[in-house]
Amino acid sequence: MASFDFDQAEGLRRMLAGPKPRIVTFLSATPQDDKGAMLVNLGASLAQSGNDVMIVDACTRDYGVAQRLGVDRGPSLLQVARQECALNQVIHPVPQGFSVATMARTASASADEARRLAKTFDVLVKQAGSIIMVDGEFSDDGTFPVPIMASSEIVVQVSTSATSITNAYALIKRLSQHLGRRPFGILVTGATEAEAKVVYDNMSSAATRYLAVTLTSMGSVPADEYLHRAARLGRAVVDAFPLAGASVAFRRLAGRFARTGMQQGRAA
Repeated sequence: MASFDFDQAEGLRRMLAGPKPRIVTFLSATPQDDKGAMLVNLGASLAQSGNDVMIVDACTRDYGVAQRLGVDRGPSLLQVARQECALNQVIHPVPQGFSVATMARTASASADEARRLAKTFDVLVKQAGSIIMVDGEFSDDGTFPVPIMASSEIVVQVSTSATSITNAYALIKRLSQHLGRRPFGILVTGATEAEAKVVYDNMSSAATRYLAVTLTSMGSVPADEYLHRAARLGRAVVDAFPLAGASVAFRRLAGRFARTGMQQGRAA
């Protein structure tokens, strides 16, 4: 009876707590600007389909999404952790329909600051939207800025170039060495569906055979001039040019992304 009461109480707590936010960390083996463009357009597509989305810029070396959108000049989560400002001061709604926050502008934080930053990020996640997309980097010493990124879903962006594919595979190998055996998502950009399938199939086969790692296809986005036109207008392609090939691809990607996670098996 006590066990039944406990189960009821635990179930009630979960109901009152609401759905758990989904955290996805995006890494890239493509030119740095490609990831920013992808995140802005995927975030806008998810927002258009009714999702509450926040993108956290966790880049210190690369060109992050906050810089791309011009909201990188305010305080960061590290300053919240240092109690120099309030949490709401680092959250910036943008015209594309989602919010953006910057984690930190420097990788040099003390151990105590790193712990406080991790706690601050946890609070942000609880207050933020249903989907938190992290514009991330995996450091040379095999760590992320906050531990929760290591346990989040991880998606690696790759293009069709040999260099990008080689770099993506090397990144997955390094991730698996530091984080252990776990699935990783693959998103192919600048490619037709047929090209993306070849890239994914080859990478998946190699990862399974040589790393014992399972990859999941998260979809693809074609090369499209309308992506660049929309960026010059400061808008997402799904808003500025809704009939463009890239817009169709991002809507499809957002639908798949919102419905399923890579833990649920391979999506073709």
